[in-house]
Amino acid sequence: MTKTSAAAAGASGKIDVNVRARISDNRWVPVVHAHLLLVHPSDAQLKQLQQFNAAAGSPEEARKMMAAWPVLRPAHTGPDGHARFDGLDIGTYYVVYNNVTPFDKDFERYNRIDILTSDTRGETEFLLDPPFRLDPVFFANGDEQDRPHGLVGDTVWVTVSHGVAGQKNPMDGTYYVPEPPLQSQAQQGVKSSMRLNATGTAEVAVHVYMAALEPDGVTPDPNDAAHYRASEPIIVDEGSATQVSGTITTQASRTEAEFRPVLAHWTLIRNSAEALSFNTYKLFIDHLFCNDAGGEVPEFERSRFNDKERAFRLLEKRRSLPFSDSESYRVLKAATEAFVMVNCGVLRAPYAFRPQEDADYLDRRDLPGDRKLEDELVKRYLTSLDQNTRILPYLALIRSKLPDVRIHIGHKDHHDAELCAGFIRDRLVNPCMMELIWSYWQEEGMLVQTMNAITRRFQNVRSAAHGNGPDPLANMEVDMLRPLNNLLWGYVQDEQHRLSVVRRNYEYDHHYGIHLDGKAVRDFRPADSRSKFIEAFHNLLRQLMPFYRQDDDTTVKADAFPILNALKEVHLILSQGAHNQFGDLPSTARIEMLMQQWMLARPEFREFLPTRLMVAHPEPWMDRVDAMKKVQGWSDTSIAHFRDLAMFGEQLLLSIRYTHWSEVYDPTEAFAWARFWRPQAQGYMHAYRAVTGVDLTAETANPKLEATMPSVLLRQRLEAMPRTA
Repeated sequence: MTKTSAAAAGASGKIDVNVRARISDNRWVPVVHAHLLLVHPSDAQLKQLQQFNAAAGSPEEARKMMAAWPVLRPAHTGPDGHARFDGLDIGTYYVVYNNVTPFDKDFERYNRIDILTSDTRGETEFLLDPPFRLDPVFFANGDEQDRPHGLVGDTVWVTVSHGVAGQKNPMDGTYYVPEPPLQSQAQQGVKSSMRLNATGTAEVAVHVYMAALEPDGVTPDPNDAAHYRASEPIIVDEGSATQVSGTITTQASRTEAEFRPVLAHWTLIRNSAEALSFNTYKLFIDHLFCNDAGGEVPEFERSRFNDKERAFRLLEKRRSLPFSDSESYRVLKAATEAFVMVNCGVLRAPYAFRPQEDADYLDRRDLPGDRKLEDELVKRYLTSLDQNTRILPYLALIRSKLPDVRIHIGHKDHHDAELCAGFIRDRLVNPCMMELIWSYWQEEGMLVQTMNAITRRFQNVRSAAHGNGPDPLANMEVDMLRPLNNLLWGYVQDEQHRLSVVRRNYEYDHHYGIHLDGKAVRDFRPADSRSKFIEAFHNLLRQLMPFYRQDDDTTVKADAFPILNALKEVHLILSQGAHNQFGDLPSTARIEMLMQQWMLARPEFREFLPTRLMVAHPEPWMDRVDAMKKVQGWSDTSIAHFRDLAMFGEQLLLSIRYTHWSEVYDPTEAFAWARFWRPQAQGYMHAYRAVTGVDLTAETANPKLEATMPSVLLRQRLEAMPRTA
């Protein structure tokens, strides 16, 4: 239905659109996020439509014909079911309701509005009459009850049905999402249930989602769905008293947490960070070069092996080194780049979900684990970039600040160079999620220094730190029959193409306001430093401890407001450093350090370094670093603690950087964050105490000590370490 109203002369044209759905005889509700298209047909197309209508063509044929009309702009209805198109010229327009209506094949989805010189405001309405209904049934002690009202203590099961013959449930292009406290008990929300805890009139509600249509006007697009709220009142009476005999026990449980769609995003971050671990990398290298695909990896990671192998074959042809006799090192470098390139993007298919393991993890954190995380991610969390693409809300906010900057359409080959001005689409759609703090803690743990000592000895360069005494690595001789010999040769030759310690050090300071301490980085003059990061990050970690103590107390509901404020502060500081080399240096540093770890994990180094085999390190390269630290007299703190700081720190910071905390004002999301990341947060705090001696879990804070640079604390501990003859 369409009407126009007079407007002031000279005003620009506008069209108001309302979309509503009938849920009972006299009850209409707004349809939210309905996908609307404004089209402006030419005179020839209007004439073609008139001829088609005169010939009594079918609605399906009409939709196909109108799908070819030029779209001026799309819009979505808001919470009130309303949308507006403004700034229109005089002319004839059609507003298209672009969501599926499988319950009404003849639904008139094209409404005509004429904007005239004297009538410049149009109004149109789409009225849906879906047949979906909610059927509540009451159960007591597992048995169905034949009564119209529920009793306190009953469980009500709600089934969404439609009664349309020949149509499945849900219909094509539709699905249902129960509104809490209803919990879904069947695929796509057809059945849901909740417990009745109080007398009176209650309400059960289910949101009915209807997919948008692809540009052809026929094919459903489930990633862009409209929805409306279908509800049904139920009456709950007081239950009859039941006599109880015997021993009665009570048990208090923790506060129930509300499910937040962002949990799906954090799950992707956690799983993808683990997929970037050394053990997964080693399995891929063995699969690629040694025909050994053994070892356990998640199903999504196993399916990515082929993607990484294709990326490697392409990179292998493009990557060359300007010196001879280094083929082994060259292909290792290309394979490592392919591994990082494929695994660092968390928003790529197949998504890094492990349904059973993820549900178990959420259950252990006392978070709701009964949702399909992939659906929650795509349908409820990600934000539309265009008709076919969804991105993180944080990046959508950044994009909205620069609406005039165009987005590049991806090349057929995404390795091709991007030289035109604008946003790189792949970095918006599938950002590479890695944190440089991983490399910082690996470097503080002496990973890079260990490889430097080995390559100096490989070149027959004496260690200057031991004066005239014997070189600790004097007996390290790599014979030419081993593959390691040629790998080290290529690694040494390629030094000019690797990041220097000075360059990494400046970037550590740019991202986090922390830097290394030593002779190689003495003349340090940064232009821009995140000087408040350590203070803000450690304040966040310190806020977690009283929260966890309250959360473990089943008689108290923990206060998450201090955590929310601390998250906002850290997010702001991190975003300030996301410039210049942020897009490339973390991945380059990760590639180089993974290769260093892989070479150290080679069995030949067991012969050269006095490793302690009875120490159960989680990754095979780690005992080599600890052995080198022992023979060089560097530090007696195990690399295991630095590896934990790198791994846990990266996951925590990724969840803070890429979540849109600046727009969150309800502590519910911070509450879920604290529970979800508890193992990582407490693991980081323990490792930080083991490495620096600073206990972030102590009840009495020491702000000055906690804000001290980690490298300074490490130097102080090294100087205080007892020396043995």
